[in-house]
Amino acid sequence: MRIGIFSETYTPYISGLVTSIAMLKGALEKQGHEVYVVTANLESFKYEYDEKEKILKIPGIPTGIYDSRLSSIYPVRAVNIIKGWHLEVIHSQTEFAIGTFARLFAKQFNIPLVHTYHTMYEDYIYYITKGYFEKSSKKLLEYFTKFYCDTTATELIVPTNKTYKLFKEKYNFEKNINIIPTGIEIERFYDDKINSNELKDLKNNLNINKNDFILLFVGRLAEEKNVEFLIKAHKTIKEKHNNIKLVIVGDGPDKEKYESYAEKLGLKDSVIFTGKTSWEDMPYYYHLANIFVTASKTETQGLTIIEAMASNVVPVCMRDEAFISMVTEELDGLFFETQDEYIKDILRLYDNPKELERFDKQARIQAETYSSKYYGERVLEVYNRAIKEKQSENRFGLISKIVRSIKERFQ
Repeated sequence: MRIGIFSETYTPYISGLVTSIAMLKGALEKQGHEVYVVTANLESFKYEYDEKEKILKIPGIPTGIYDSRLSSIYPVRAVNIIKGWHLEVIHSQTEFAIGTFARLFAKQFNIPLVHTYHTMYEDYIYYITKGYFEKSSKKLLEYFTKFYCDTTATELIVPTNKTYKLFKEKYNFEKNINIIPTGIEIERFYDDKINSNELKDLKNNLNINKNDFILLFVGRLAEEKNVEFLIKAHKTIKEKHNNIKLVIVGDGPDKEKYESYAEKLGLKDSVIFTGKTSWEDMPYYYHLANIFVTASKTETQGLTIIEAMASNVVPVCMRDEAFISMVTEELDGLFFETQDEYIKDILRLYDNPKELERFDKQARIQAETYSSKYYGERVLEVYNRAIKEKQSENRFGLISKIVRSIKERFQ
């Protein structure tokens, strides 16, 4: 099958979305399919087409939001290249410019369109509007989402039951909704893939000692990720055990604010900010950790949870439906709702190393269910269904056209 994946971002940019797309591309290629990627060029304002890797980058204007760019919704030069791919299905991974291009191209060339809805935008509205025009903004967002997903997509994929409920119960979505948790290449996080010398060097670079107990957060450093919650709680945790450190991996608009906040609380040496890291190095950061922590409530799934579990690291998460579908409480992870509960969970696992070890082993077992191979197989099933639906739609359209023609002739 010849598949086109359209996404606003792709490698070398690092995010959960990019990780899932790169993993899907690799999983489908291992099954013998040809996979092309259309994305915005984050490095320069020009077209770049890597024929070997089958990646087309379209120039875009910097938006000022992280590293994103706004590209044309119908770049003619790209159309001429993509036509030569003879795509059988298009998989859109974004609702914005590149996603609109995917929709227009699919409609023009009569190609089935599958769309994956990754982001619970409703959870982000407050951080944009700050409470102003929130009701009207949500209504506009609902209209936009329903139009894009319902009107244009042949099939819709969502990662969790949380997102499924949004479309079925609130948006009254009429087409098929496929719940497919995003997979990862779990093998690259296994112990036997980690070079002990490189891990030792990383610990030295971050000033981590052998007796330190590491809490790890990985993600974008922005208000909606609730990183300030973790930093504030860490002051109490440090007072109990000075060797517990919080390592924060990632970058974002609030990085300097969080660094200043940690310093203000006297945590400069206990809260470590690493900044951006490469995709290749990420497994080493997970293997630094004893516990993975997140207080975010805006995730559709949270691939970092799966990556941590594949690395034998127990997750301690804010109680949110996105995480509940991935973590089994008291088996392979713990949930909290308040800061006191979070602190209690951390200290409990710190004080009970045998219990922590049991959780870690179960986390590793649970991660197996998110393998890239299984994910690729399930997405492929959706592609095949979308192709059949498009064929049926074309036959119905042809029959309708013939019927109209006959009616016109005898009128």
